Amino acid sequence: MLGIRYPVFQGGMAWVADGKLAAAVSQGGGLGIIGAGNAPASYVREQIRIVRSLTDKPFGVNIMLLSPFADEVAQTVAEEKVAVVTTGAGNPSKYMKLWLEAGVHVIPVVPSVAMAKLVTRLGASAVIAEGGESGGHVGELTTMVLVPLIRDATTLPVIAAGGIADGRGAAAAFLLGACGVQMGTRFLSAEECNIHPTYKEKIVNAGDLCTMVTGKRLGHPVRSLRTQFARNYSKAEYGGMPDEGLEALGVGALRLAVKEGDVKNGCFLSGQCAAMVSKVEPAADILRDVMEGAEEVLRGAAKWVE
Repeated sequence: MLGIRYPVFQGGMAWVADGKLAAAVSQGGGLGIIGAGNAPASYVREQIRIVRSLTDKPFGVNIMLLSPFADEVAQTVAEEKVAVVTTGAGNPSKYMKLWLEAGVHVIPVVPSVAMAKLVTRLGASAVIAEGGESGGHVGELTTMVLVPLIRDATTLPVIAAGGIADGRGAAAAFLLGACGVQMGTRFLSAEECNIHPTYKEKIVNAGDLCTMVTGKRLGHPVRSLRTQFARNYSKAEYGGMPDEGLEALGVGALRLAVKEGDVKNGCFLSGQCAAMVSKVEPAADILRDVMEGAEEVLRGAAKWVE
């Protein structure tokens, strides 16, 4: 459908997934995705131009639907006719007609069966079933449960996300009914990823209990590394701080992590699978490692069948 070699999407991480990273993933055979986050349309258009200057392969843009710039970014990706739009943090209904008329494949992140059925009716090309193991905004269901539920609820191709960092995770996703995977945390360790060296170091050195979820009280839980900021936020969340104060506490924290590596005030978003990431390497090598690992696991799967 998309003209990519490997069925691997790179997550559209805000402040992280820029044109350079997206181009490296697409050139390496996956689907690179620019993360629009809360950025204005001018930034997104600039990153699109960067990708096109580095590769002729298909790529996408992720739009966070809660962004104050969502309307103008939605218009920009239609004008630029990018191959794919992925969406998160909301319902993409109001933009579907615009994107479909521009020939864009719309692949929303769906945290529930109801949302999967809705976007299927609206004309989505596929869906991303993202479990709560993932970094950033998370839902309640795990990838193990969500993927087969979504697979049974729609006729569309399903891409699995959340907790996938190697060939074993990809193979498991295929057996659950997915036809592709999306990875964010694994690509934080890509050489082409422009996050602060401190951020990259924290991912590579993460342990099995490295993450925690905050923000449940506000209705938009977020998974990040267990840093001083995350612990302080959790104390404030359950210590009686008003909602307005909690909202203000999180403003700019991701940028401080990504751009400055601020270990005290920065929010280092990460999935649970950070503990499985052990080295920094080119994006193309990550893609090959994941797919070769998946093939090895799947070739051995017949031993379980009499």
